[in-house]
Amino acid sequence: MTRAPANLLAVRTLLLTHLDNAPGPDDLDPAEVGIVGDPAHRGGYHCGSDRVVTNDYSVVESPRDRAGLTLDAAALDVGGFEIRSGGGTHTMRSFSLWCVGQCAANAADTRDIREIIYSPDGTTVKRWDRLGKRTSGDSSHRWHTHFSFFRDAIKAGRDQRPLFRRYLSSIGLLEENDMTPEEHAWLATVHRNLTVLDGRNPVGQIYTRMALGEDATVANYAPAHPTLKSIAAQVTALQSALTALSGRDFTDEPAIIQGVLAGLTPEKIAAAIPPTMAKQVADELARRLVA
Repeated sequence: MTRAPANLLAVRTLLLTHLDNAPGPDDLDPAEVGIVGDPAHRGGYHCGSDRVVTNDYSVVESPRDRAGLTLDAAALDVGGFEIRSGGGTHTMRSFSLWCVGQCAANAADTRDIREIIYSPDGTTVKRWDRLGKRTSGDSSHRWHTHFSFFRDAIKAGRDQRPLFRRYLSSIGLLEENDMTPEEHAWLATVHRNLTVLDGRNPVGQIYTRMALGEDATVANYAPAHPTLKSIAAQVTALQSALTALSGRDFTDEPAIIQGVLAGLTPEKIAAAIPPTMAKQVADELARRLVA
């Protein structure tokens, strides 16, 4: 039974989140955004492998479609809307033209889109076809725009929201830095891997080896930059030197006395002796001279 794949359901949810109940005379309603064709639908990208027909163009014209055929549908229809945002009025037609312009410019987030069938004016039906096979479509596309995606992209589960997120940002309904829960989770994983440097995961182990200077694959390699090991060795040597110095007595009293006396004349020495000690000093000097 043909099913709606998760990556196209995510696009549907994104569009309805921002275009349903948007300001304007005509928002986008859930019934106007479809993926799987009705039970009578046979052939084309709205059908999975159980509903394709012989020589179905959605299978045979591209190796990407042949390789990606599963029960998943690979198309999205977007109905009419007219909303006001960012100082302008935006409609299904302007939305279609913007998307076609991005595809024609081969923007990176459009390369899984096979075709867009749309009406630029509500009368003429046009088709942008990446394979250049067709240029038009049936009259139902006056009232809705059809996107076909290469089936291998749907099978791979590749995220198809970036193009539509850019559109919503361009009309002021979505901040460019808004991220999905999946993107937040991805950034959290990157942050965790880059900040855990204690060897509990591969990224942390790499950074630890780099910090220790052990990331080189060449024998006897000596890194030119300081590493945790070289810094630790320097700190240890400094600590040993400080410990040795702390046990030494740097006061040499005899040398200090000799230095002081060398700069004094007998008159200065006599003048420096207090009167109460002068007789004692004179007696001691006389005793030493006699001896």
